[in-house]
Parts: sequence; structure tokens; C-alpha cells
Amino acid sequence: MLQRRQFLLQSGLGATALWGASAWARPDAPSTTPFGTNPVLQPLRGWVDGMDRVAEGLRVRGRLPAGLSGTLFRNGPGLLERGGQRYRHWFDGDGLVQAWRFGGSEVSHQARFVQTRKFKAEQEANAFLVPAFGTAIAAKLPVRGPDDVHAANTSVTVQAGRLYALWEGGSACELDPTSLRTIGPRTWAPELKGVPFSAHPKRERDGTLWNFGTFAGRLVIYQIAADGRLQRSQVLQLPTAAMVHDFVVSERFITFLLPPLTLDMAATRDGASMVNAMRWDAKAPMRVLIIDKATLQVHKTLELPPELVFHFGNAWDDGKTLRLDYVRSDIDEFLSGRFNDILGGQEASHGAPSTPQFLAIDLASGSIQRQSRTESVEFPQVDPRVVARRNRFIYYPVQMGLQAPRWGFNALQRLDVERGRVDAFAFDAHTVVEEHVLVPKPGSQREGQGWLVGTGFNARTQKSFASVFDAEAPSAGPLAIVELPYWVPFGFHSHFQSAA
Repeated sequence: MLQRRQFLLQSGLGATALWGASAWARPDAPSTTPFGTNPVLQPLRGWVDGMDRVAEGLRVRGRLPAGLSGTLFRNGPGLLERGGQRYRHWFDGDGLVQAWRFGGSEVSHQARFVQTRKFKAEQEANAFLVPAFGTAIAAKLPVRGPDDVHAANTSVTVQAGRLYALWEGGSACELDPTSLRTIGPRTWAPELKGVPFSAHPKRERDGTLWNFGTFAGRLVIYQIAADGRLQRSQVLQLPTAAMVHDFVVSERFITFLLPPLTLDMAATRDGASMVNAMRWDAKAPMRVLIIDKATLQVHKTLELPPELVFHFGNAWDDGKTLRLDYVRSDIDEFLSGRFNDILGGQEASHGAPSTPQFLAIDLASGSIQRQSRTESVEFPQVDPRVVARRNRFIYYPVQMGLQAPRWGFNALQRLDVERGRVDAFAFDAHTVVEEHVLVPKPGSQREGQGWLVGTGFNARTQKSFASVFDAEAPSAGPLAIVELPYWVPFGFHSHFQSAA
């Protein structure tokens, strides 16, 4: 066990030797360009002071459902600038965890930066000190492993009453769920200390939590019980992929889609950021890696045309056919740097839209049937009661009715997978809609019987808000809008923890 842990830490991308001293001269070094004036993009400026925020007694437009009680925890890159320099990539910002607390007619908001070792050291120095995913920074502090560059900025989850800020490159970082005070990295087992625990865990209806981490061509699988104990873990050899962001579980299988991305190690040693050292092989396939949940061993590896995948909706199987859905992303936009033009406060040029994709995999023959849709979507969500089971509905932020392409989404959509029908509500072109999660109504059983709860930004008022929809009728518009007296940096993912 100890030998395995030493191998994991020594072979990961946290080693100082992977970043050369020439980083500051590279085109992916930190930017000093002033932030632009596009009103839709102002939250991408980030909170430059690194300070926390609290707002209580928030005004509610509309009426909050009587049964909605609990906390919407949310995470995203909150600090993107230090000492007059800005990160080059949105994914680099320090994690800012929000807690939107709903109880009766009262709503409060709290936002607090995750106090990682990186964050505290850089706050004190008012400077970038360690390498980042998309910004070339020469290490000014020892980088002994992934947790020394931990951004803690991607997602959140609660397991057995414990709140974790998640980032795919490092440990789960535990926070106090009441105060959002940082407790520190969670070690699931001694031999797994410092091993990545990714940002998209999947929770089944019985409370079992599945997750993974990747490092140095390896894949670790975690199975965590409802009471928070590690039940099993397994380390497997990855066939390919320098970046694996998400996965899905069904009743019998764990499934990954591995894009044909490799990491140019010579480029990293020469000072390139990780994203600028990624290489795409358009002639190679995207691999479908299917793992048997009973044995945690590879059941089958299949091939599809090359694609970039960030997020999945759900998967289910009947023992013969495995079905799953995901969102296809534009690899050219991601690797070219066009995606990150937004970090200067200017509208980016647009590549192909991210679109819903559906696979049906014959587990005996390995044949794959595929269906595609054309909507521009991201951040798919399903009812948490149907994770790993057959689902009828998927919920997405989507672009609708915009006269010209614009960064972000302005609408919320429910897709009926069985009938192919869409029910959606569009805000105006000045509103940005972020991820919404489904919160089941207390005592309900039917899939989709609940509320969609999420966040957004009003570019006219320059204020962020939380919105609540009836998940069975999104097109009726929000039941309630709760506006903040300030804007919050755009984030990624959320978790709703219902009150006991």
C-alpha cells in the first residue's frame, strides 16, 4: 500500500520538474491586459480582493415553494487576478463556495473562498506562486504533489453530512457546511493520500457515492458508502487521455469516454501550461471504457470517432444494452485559446455549439447506435432519484432566441428523452443562466416531481440571482427569483442538500 502511494505521488503532474523556468516568457503566461466592458461578462472579472461575502434577508420576487428547505451549495473560480496579473484560463481561478440557504420565506447567501495551501500563500504574497492548468507560472513554492496546486474550484458534494469542495486534480477538500470554513484535504485511505478525487461523483439512490481520479496514465475508482466510509478502491491502467472530467454509472457498469488527448511532456518541462501541452490526435478514436461495478475491472473497451466530452447526464442498463447521454464540446475552441478570450472581458469568437448526444451500446456485440440533437446546451442534470437508472428527463441551460451568438446560456430546458419533446423558458438576452439542479418535492416519488434550483446573472442590473422553477413545467417561468445586492463570479457546479 505504501509503495503504491509513493508511486502515485511521484508520478503525478505535481512534480516541480514538469514546469521550466521559462514560463513567464510564454504566450500562456499571466495577462496584464485590462478587463473589458462587456456587461454580460463582468462576473468573469472575479473578486479581486479575495474577501468573503454574506447577504441576509434577501428580497424574493414571486413565491418560494413551501416545501423547499435546505442549502444550494455552489462552486466556481472566484479569484482570477493577483497583483495586476490575470489567469489565462477560466479553469485556473481559486474556488469560491456559495451557500444559498432556503427556509420558509427567508433566503440568505454566503460566499467564502476555499482556504487551500495555494490560496493562503498567494493571498499573503499577492502574487501567483504555483503552476495552473491553463496559465504558465514558474513554481515559486515547492510542488510536491497535486494538493500543492489545488484550485478547489469545480464542484461540491455532501456525503454523510460532510461538505467537500472538489477539483479533478487533487483531494476532496472538506469544509464546514454551516460556516464554509475550510477543514482541509480528505484522505479516504492511507495509501490514497493526495490521490485525485474528481469533481463529478455520482450518488445512487441508496446513498452510495462513486468517483474517480486520474494520474500518470492511471485511473483510480472510489466506492464510498452512504455513511462516508470508503468501501472499495481500484487502480487501473488508462488506455489514453490526458484529461478525463466526468463519467457515468449504471446499475452494473461504470463508463468513461476517453478523448484522444495526450500530454506533451517536453512542452511541460519547457514551461507550457497543461492545456497548452495537450495534443489532439484527430486520427485516433475516442475510447469507450466500460468497467464492471462488481469487480472494478474493465469489462469492455470500444471505439467511437474522436470527440471532446466534459459532462454526462446519466446512464442505465438492462444487462443487454447500456444507454448514456453526454454533451459534445468543440475541441478546436478549447485547445486554440478562443474559449478564454472571455477572460479579458471581451466576447469570444464562437466555435461549434455543445450539443446533446445519446448512445445505445449492445454489450454482447459492442455495436453502438448514436443519436444527436442540435441545441446549444451544457451542464446536464437528471432527477437524483434516477441516477444509474432509466431516466425520462434531462435538464440543461440552453441558448434560445438570441439574435447573435453570445457567451453563456439564457434559457432553461427540460428534454423528454422518450418523446423527444422540449419544455423551456427563455430569459432575455441580458441574462445568463447557470446550472440548475433538481430538488425532489418532499414525499414525492415520480421522476421530475420537484423544483429546478440554480443561479444566474442579470447584466442590466449587474447582480446575480437564484431562481426556482417547477421542474414539471419550466416553460411557465420561475416561481421565484432571489436577487443579490452584488454579482458573484460565474461558477460551474452545485449540490442541493435538503434540510433534515
